[in-house]
Amino acid sequence: MLIALTRDVSPAIASCELTHLARAPIDVERARAEHRAYERSLAEAGCAVERVEPAPELPDSVFIEDAAVVLDELAVVTRPGAESRRAETPAVAAALGRHRAVVRQIEPPGTLDGGDVLVVGRRAFVGRSGRSNRAGIEQLRRILGEYGYEVRAVPTRGCLHLKSAVTRVGEALLLINREWAPSEAFSRLGLTLLDVHPDEPFAANALRVNGTVIYPAAFPRTADLLDHRGVRLSTVEAGELAKAEGAVTCCSLVFAARNTLSG
Repeated sequence: MLIALTRDVSPAIASCELTHLARAPIDVERARAEHRAYERSLAEAGCAVERVEPAPELPDSVFIEDAAVVLDELAVVTRPGAESRRAETPAVAAALGRHRAVVRQIEPPGTLDGGDVLVVGRRAFVGRSGRSNRAGIEQLRRILGEYGYEVRAVPTRGCLHLKSAVTRVGEALLLINREWAPSEAFSRLGLTLLDVHPDEPFAANALRVNGTVIYPAAFPRTADLLDHRGVRLSTVEAGELAKAEGAVTCCSLVFAARNTLSG
């Protein structure tokens, strides 16, 4: 079974951090409706959805992915690159402690956002973005190296996180915007790349769960490309959350239900 940790939309989401988008009005109730539908999609894909306690005072707290990296062997609680987001991590760490015996922490001066970490097999690709710095990536390399994972830094440009530019949509199939991340970082390792439609630069973020890909309804041309490749899609509305630079991977932490404390 898979667990999907989520967190409610803050009433203060309109005060979210923004890097690449102009600020636009966000309808909080519509954002919450989108989020509930997203949680239903996670459940339909086979996840047990668990909500972390809400944080109404933290505008970006719905984007729970940035607070941790969760693997079968351990969880790594991050230190977000935006200082305003660092108060999000303690509640997420407490929730993860119920599922993982080993919970590690990124320490200063390192910064790391979970949205910059793409795990494919025993490799973790980590975006060198405005939110994840060299010290954070090196700490993650040391931590994951203890468990046999290889960490590869990948430069990003023009986007918030690595997963804004590339995500996994099949066993060895990645959906990518090559303008935002270098394709050779992945293709030379035997991974197959599928380009987003050129009219949909924000379309590379997709969430693969149990063979189903949860995908934003806003990108129908890229959805057609995925469909033609045999990718099974579950489309969701995410327009209000997108105004806060959020996407479908951002709103959950999905991992195997395994607590090694109890075996």
